[in-house]
Amino acid sequence: MTSVPTPIPSRTQFVLEGIKHRILTGQLTPGQALVETELAAQFGVSKTPVREALKTLAGTGLVVMNQYKGVTVRLVDADMAREVYDVRLLLEPEALKRAVQRGACLDVAREALTRADAATDTAERSLANREFHRALYLPCGNPLLGRMLDEVRDQAALVSAVAWAASPSWEREAGEHREILRLALDGDADGAARALHAHIASFVQRAFPEAALEQEGQE
Repeated sequence: MTSVPTPIPSRTQFVLEGIKHRILTGQLTPGQALVETELAAQFGVSKTPVREALKTLAGTGLVVMNQYKGVTVRLVDADMAREVYDVRLLLEPEALKRAVQRGACLDVAREALTRADAATDTAERSLANREFHRALYLPCGNPLLGRMLDEVRDQAALVSAVAWAASPSWEREAGEHREILRLALDGDADGAARALHAHIASFVQRAFPEAALEQEGQE
């Protein structure tokens, strides 16, 4: 018999989304301690939904649970960036290529790009960019491939948030996004995939050059 996933209680989901939003928009920074009692007071809930939310976030790689240090936002370093972006480089361009080949509708990607261009703050732009990338790979026709990319999506956003805080590169990336979408809308599956691969690779090279150098040394 196929087991049915247990739904996350609404309060836990509310806290989960709230903490995730704060992490991915830089309000909670890498290494920062996450204290259950403080979070419970901030969200107006008991410690139970907070504890469950933190467990879920630990499973997605956004927070780290340590027996001695408690719960902290995951630190971002070159090793993490390389691991996360290596997965993206392997899977995301292929997913986009398949989406274009099957004539998938990319209206959601177009709308996300418009929101990113019109964003007035870092948080809004970051969330719109995440939606843009997801809208490119999700209609690839392989649900498993989409879920695999979803699994690293939050970690990739955390890497991006740290990199952008140190060296903003919004305008360059926005231009690359527009070119990727143009190629995809023109039906150039191979061109769009190559542009997306270059976009992802160049980000790591700029933000974490030590990770890029190590990757080059392995080729």
